[in-house]
Amino acid sequence: MSRIAILGGHGKVALHLARLLIDEGHDVSSVFRNPEHRDEVARTGAVPVVADLEQLDTDDLKTLLAGHDAVVWSAGAGGGNPRRTMVVDRDAAIRSMDAAAAARVKRYVMVSYFGARADHGVPADHPMHAYAEAKAAADDYLRRSSLQWTILGPSALTADPPTGLIDVGDQHTSATVPRQDVAAVAATVLSMPATAGFFIPFNIGSMPIHDALDAFVNPRAS
Repeated sequence: MSRIAILGGHGKVALHLARLLIDEGHDVSSVFRNPEHRDEVARTGAVPVVADLEQLDTDDLKTLLAGHDAVVWSAGAGGGNPRRTMVVDRDAAIRSMDAAAAARVKRYVMVSYFGARADHGVPADHPMHAYAEAKAAADDYLRRSSLQWTILGPSALTADPPTGLIDVGDQHTSATVPRQDVAAVAATVLSMPATAGFFIPFNIGSMPIHDALDAFVNPRAS
């Protein structure tokens, strides 16, 4: 059993993830901004923690994360406001990494997106440009941290029923993946130390989640 903090705990992926982790016997703290969401988060079995990640400094976050074994970043500004996107998806995410390291929380899982990278190719006048920039900066900072990190790169999220099947690797074209399967991938990598140090791009696919992840991080010689 581990103590796991989910940052952005009222998001759709995060709510599914909390339920999965509780079912696995973990203690889960779900952090979210709006107190009106307390009951919905509590119904997952997680401990609801009302806190605004946009406003917390590194010391505040260190206090919040102290005593946990792992952190999952599933927060975001939701797009539409470039300034706030940078403040949340880049700056607050980076503060949470510094805080996790300061609190000696070794494991950190970032929910990013399929095409996340510095040369993302999103034009400056595109509505998603700020998001792409913010995620690239946060992901790069995480890679250079001392944390045992895994970065998840799901393709476009859907509300479709989960399949439990994915394809992993950037040889695939970005497509779609159900949110519940994204949550299942996050839960699975937390139980797979070998996934630390990997960016894992994935779509809905043909292999069971654990098998697909294992094949990706432990490729067999042909």
